[in-house]
Amino acid sequence: MTLVDTPATLTGGPSLAQERRLVTAIPGPRSQELMARKAAAVAAGVGHTLPISVVAAGGGVIVDADGNSLIDLGSGIAVTGVGNSAPRVVEAVTAQLNSFTHTCFTVSPYEGYVAVAEKLNELTPGDHVKRTALFNSGAEAVENAVKIARHFTKKQAVVAFDHAYHGRTNLTMGLTAKNIPYKSGFGPFASEVYRAPLSYPFRDGGLSGAEAAAKAISVIEKQVGAENLAAIIIEPIQGEGGFIVPAQGFLSALVEWARENDVVFIADEVQTGFARTGAWFASEHEGIVPDVIVTAKGIAGGLPLSAVTGRAEIMDSAMAGGLGGTYAGSPIACAAALATIETYEQDGLIERAREIGSVLIGRLNALRTADPRIGDVRGRGAMVAIELVDPATGAPDAALTNAVAKYAHANGVVLLTCGTYGNVIRFLPPLAISDELLIDGLSVVAEGLKNA
Repeated sequence: MTLVDTPATLTGGPSLAQERRLVTAIPGPRSQELMARKAAAVAAGVGHTLPISVVAAGGGVIVDADGNSLIDLGSGIAVTGVGNSAPRVVEAVTAQLNSFTHTCFTVSPYEGYVAVAEKLNELTPGDHVKRTALFNSGAEAVENAVKIARHFTKKQAVVAFDHAYHGRTNLTMGLTAKNIPYKSGFGPFASEVYRAPLSYPFRDGGLSGAEAAAKAISVIEKQVGAENLAAIIIEPIQGEGGFIVPAQGFLSALVEWARENDVVFIADEVQTGFARTGAWFASEHEGIVPDVIVTAKGIAGGLPLSAVTGRAEIMDSAMAGGLGGTYAGSPIACAAALATIETYEQDGLIERAREIGSVLIGRLNALRTADPRIGDVRGRGAMVAIELVDPATGAPDAALTNAVAKYAHANGVVLLTCGTYGNVIRFLPPLAISDELLIDGLSVVAEGLKNA
C-alpha cells in the first residue's frame, strides 16, 4: 500500500468512526515518509501545523495514513463548517463533474454562478438591492472589494485596523498587521493603506465601544482625511489577530461615520461567515449592515470559492470586464456552495454553532477560574479563543501557548494558535462535531495546560 492509498475501512465523510484514536506516535512512520517528501518537493515557505498525512476526514475527525484518528478543532481554518465530505456537497460536486468542469463564467456563463450570487444577495445583512461577484480565495475577494470601493468613490486611501489579517497577496499583506510570518521581507507593499486602532477589550484599558471608535476615527481624520478615504475594511471579529471581539458599539459607530463621510464600509467575513459565530454573518451580532461584505472559507464545504457582495450602486460601478478571473466562481465550487448553504439551512447548523459556543465558553471559563494563566475567554458561537498570559504581569505567553498546542497535537487533537503576540489558542470545530468529541478535545487542552 502506497502513501496515497487509503485503507478500505477509511471511507471518509461522516461514516468515519467519531473517536480520538492513537495507533502510533504523532507523526507515525507513514506520515514521516510524506513529511520527508514534502521537504524535498515543496517550497519551505509552505509550512504545516501538524506533521501528518491525511487520508480521510469527516464529522469531527481527521484520520492519518498510520490509522490515527484526531479530533478536528480547526476545520481547515474555518472552512469545513459542514464537516468534511458532507453528503450534499459530495453529491452536488459529483453531479457537476459529470456535466462539465469549466467554461469560464466570463466567456460562457452557467446557472450555478448566478444561483450562488442570488443566495448571497438574499442571506447577507441588509434589505437593499445587492450584487455579487465570485472569486477563488479570501485574499482575492478582499483585493476586489478594495478596487471596487476605489472605483466607486474615486478615492484611493484604505484604512485597516490593528491586529488585522486580510491575506498574503501584495495588497492584502499591506492591509494585514502582523509582520512575521506574513509580511517580513516581502515588500514594498501597496500604497495608500493606513492603520487605525482596534477595540481590544482585554488590552485597551477597558475602553467602551464608543470610546474606542472615537479614538480610531480621530486617527483616521487626522492621518488620512475622509475626503481621501475610499474604504474602511475590518473583520467583525478578528481572526488571525486573536479572535478579538470589539466592544459593543465600536463597529456601529464606524459604520455611522463611514456613511456620513461617503466612505465604503467593508466587512471582511472570510473567517466569521456562514454560521460560524451562531449567525449567518458576524455583522448581525452588532446589528450592522456593511456596504460590502467579503466571504470565503465556509462558503463551499472545502472547495475554493469567495465572494464580494454589496450595494448594487457600488458593485455595478466597475466597467464590464473589470471583475472576474479564469477560475472565479468555477461551476464545481458553485455546486459545492449551493449544497453547503443548503446543509447549513436544513441541518440547523446556525443553532448548532450556538450550542458548540455554549460548551466552549462554559468549559473554558471553568478552566480560567482555576488557572490564572488564561487571561481571557472570548468569541461567539463556534469561534472561541483563550488568551494565555503571565498571571503576574498580563504579558502574552507565547511559549505556554506553543507548549499546549504541541501537547494537543501529540495526543490526537488538531489545535490552532493565533494572535499578534502568538499567545492565543483558537477553537474552530466543524459544526458537525459531536459534544462528546468536543469535550474530549477540550479535556486534552486542559491536560496540556496542566502539564505545561
